[in-house]
Parts: sequence; C-alpha cells; structure tokens
Amino acid sequence: MLDTTSFLSRLKTILAHNELSSAAFADLIQVQRSSISHLLNGRNKPSLEFIIKVDQAFAEVDLQWLLYGTGTFPKTKTNPTTEISDAKDAITKVTNEKKEKSLERIIMFYTDGTFKTYSEF
Repeated sequence: MLDTTSFLSRLKTILAHNELSSAAFADLIQVQRSSISHLLNGRNKPSLEFIIKVDQAFAEVDLQWLLYGTGTFPKTKTNPTTEISDAKDAITKVTNEKKEKSLERIIMFYTDGTFKTYSEF
C-alpha cells in the first residue's frame, strides 16, 4: 500500500531538486494546477495516471523510489560512453556486413526532449 505522506515528501524532493514551483510542475506533467495543490495539501491521493506522468517526465526518478522510498534519487545514470561503445560495436557489425555504408553520426534522444549528437568515432 502506498504511504501517501511519504509519497508527498518524495514528490516535494523532486520539485526542490528541479527547482520547480507546483504550478510549473503541473504544467510540465500536463495536469491541472489545482490537482497538484489538492495533492500537496493532502486532500487527494495520487492517481496511477499522475504517477505515470511523473515517471515519464523525469528520467532521474526511480519508480520504486517514488512509490516506496527504495532505490535512489536521482537515479544512477548509465555512462553515455558505455552506451556509445555498445552502439558502436553493434553498428560495426552491420557495417562490416555492408561495406558500402559507413557510420556518420549517432543521435541519442532523451525523454526530456533533449538530444546529443556524436560524430567522432
């Protein structure tokens, strides 16, 4: 069972970590501002839809941490160099099979709408 008081404490931690007001947070996860106010004041409990929106909007939030307080916040990030290396190995296999093509760049898209381009191999 979800402990609403602890959940709200963790939600406030997310707001503070990202330096967001409750209104900015509501806009970011696309819920009504009044729902955040009601939630933070203890009038309402978080819905599954709300929890999913928070999880999708913040890549650094571990769902187990958000719901139960286990795990870490912010979530341990994977090393982009390792991801690039793994992707490069996979692409090398493909390019070895088809010699007429070569790798020009890798573009990684993140859930927060940002991206990173790698063109030096």
